[in-house]
Amino acid sequence: MTMILSTDVVTRRFGSFTAVDAVSVEVGAGEVVGLLGANGAGKTTLIRMMLGLLAPSDGAVTLFDGPPDLPRRARLGYVPQNLGLYRDMTVAENLEFSAHAYGGSAPALPPELADSADTLVGDLPLGTQRRVAFLVALAHTPEALVLDEPTSGVDALSRARLWDTIREQADRGAGVLVTTHYMEEAQQCDRLLLMSNGRLVAAGDEDDIIGDTHTIAVHCPDWTRAFAALNDAGVPVILAGRAIRVPDIDEQKLRTVLTSAGIEARLDTVRATIEERMLTLARGSNQ
Repeated sequence: MTMILSTDVVTRRFGSFTAVDAVSVEVGAGEVVGLLGANGAGKTTLIRMMLGLLAPSDGAVTLFDGPPDLPRRARLGYVPQNLGLYRDMTVAENLEFSAHAYGGSAPALPPELADSADTLVGDLPLGTQRRVAFLVALAHTPEALVLDEPTSGVDALSRARLWDTIREQADRGAGVLVTTHYMEEAQQCDRLLLMSNGRLVAAGDEDDIIGDTHTIAVHCPDWTRAFAALNDAGVPVILAGRAIRVPDIDEQKLRTVLTSAGIEARLDTVRATIEERMLTLARGSNQ
């Protein structure tokens, strides 16, 4: 696999605060790599270093076998969290401006966006704005894509369509790095990187990251009382609807907390989800 984008133990400090701590990642041609982590984990800072927008305090970034300079960055497409569009320009003007910046011509709008050509981007629904941002990023047929929360705030159907576009780009050979808060989207990535507190704490596919981590499902008629008792005891409890789940905990410890609160419950040990594994890894990185 041809390596397109990589970092070699990059660190970024802001004064006494370390936002990214000795992180090494690689993105190859034709693969979709998911960068996961809570807000403040260091994902966006890492991306800004990869793009050459922020200099590392230590370590090195390689883009297309060299530093992320302007000629190499011209071979890359980027969708930032704020979409990078000019809200006071129309859809057509945004496409034309971006195309000229890359020395090309604006692509034709797909039929579903044709009626929006003369509409100011700021007047469009968020889902439509994200589709425009993808068009802008893909107009010069980039060899790599960096997407920072590209589906945030849009409905499930729009997210699915955007992921179709992401997979199409990987299928034609582009390397894709994408951050997301939606754990179901992690399943659409070829490989996952998990950051917590500025550090890379896990890498691999979903099964690799979950490993043998298990969760205890708590079955109790009075789920509100059970949740309150566990939460008050400092147990890292998760509430999924009315289902109580406690990842990576000793069953006897959990039973003791419930018994002390006078709560009868059935406990079942089940495999953890990717989100629950992320929680346990984040707890470990805080210790």
